[in-house]
Amino acid sequence: MGKLSSTLWLILFVLPQQVLANNQFNMRKGVTDISNDVYQLHMTIFIICCVIGVIVFAAMFWALIHHRKSKGAKPAQFHESTKVEILWTAIPFVILIAMAVPATKTLISMEDASKADLTIKITGSQWKWHYEYMGEDVAFYSILSTPQEQITNQVDKSSTYLLEVDKPLVLPINQKVRFLMTSDDVIHSWWVPDFAVKKDANPGFINETWTKINEEGIYRGQCAELCGKDHGFMPVVVEAKSEQAFANWLSEAKQAKANAAIADAALLDQILPKEELMTLGEQVYMASCAACHQPTGMGLPGVFPALKGSPVVLGDIKDHIDVVLHGRPGTAMQAFDKQLSIKQLAAVITYKRNAWGNDTGDVIQPSQIQAAIDATSEAK
Repeated sequence: MGKLSSTLWLILFVLPQQVLANNQFNMRKGVTDISNDVYQLHMTIFIICCVIGVIVFAAMFWALIHHRKSKGAKPAQFHESTKVEILWTAIPFVILIAMAVPATKTLISMEDASKADLTIKITGSQWKWHYEYMGEDVAFYSILSTPQEQITNQVDKSSTYLLEVDKPLVLPINQKVRFLMTSDDVIHSWWVPDFAVKKDANPGFINETWTKINEEGIYRGQCAELCGKDHGFMPVVVEAKSEQAFANWLSEAKQAKANAAIADAALLDQILPKEELMTLGEQVYMASCAACHQPTGMGLPGVFPALKGSPVVLGDIKDHIDVVLHGRPGTAMQAFDKQLSIKQLAAVITYKRNAWGNDTGDVIQPSQIQAAIDATSEAK
């Protein structure tokens, strides 16, 4: 009997976990120790709940069948039973304690972000993520890269539809990475299921969490807090590399930043043709502006202003540059001075002033953008 009982318990606890481990409807095991602990807790508590359900319903149906009126059963007459009350209080208490102990250990581990090997500041904004590698002088925005043609159902959707970005967050495996979460505007939530990490990014506050990835690969997540119109267009993509590959990537990122600064300096003495600026400007506009102002430049009435025929776009060039660089406080119009290069800024402003029938003929040069940035710096 003892051997049979052990076998039954083995089947109850092990078999369901093996069967459900790869089920698309089940929680993922993930690629971190914490995510695996969370999965094991989930499965253990799920099985305990199933066993309790089976026992309770089995006892209930057994009583209904064997003590029914047609068999001559008569109900017992009693008001209370101290033994039964103690029993149905003690058993749930023991079960809850048995579940609470490992759950508490896991929760404490999830909150311990000390002794990190790398710290990354994550800032959410409508509707993109900004990643800053603290102490490494590397920072960039990560923006949805799903083509508009897929979003508007003009072509078939890819397997990573709305889960792809232009620049993924790159992390090393086998190192503890600390995340500092905040927001520029509304509440966002950075969520990667494979890491068992989901933490709110609140404006004016800094939340803290961490991860330690065990396997190389690409892992995808999303903003898990309803943050506005394009909440569903704010994916998270993390590329986990080996420690050496990450060190190489970090070195290349620093070099790329230095090269970009040199390239920007060289642009100050150049006059770029309108055709080149319009081509680049359309690309930048579709990636950074179309979500609000629409690909047609018509905006969303009552929410986002139209750029076609806009007095800002058709008006003074300096005022237009100022709006794009610094945004509009209190509105959804963000500042793009830190998000785009001076060439991209010149291109997108040129595009806006000449697309959709605006036809101002204005061609904005990178030197004009740099002059506006320098003027702002001096004013401060």
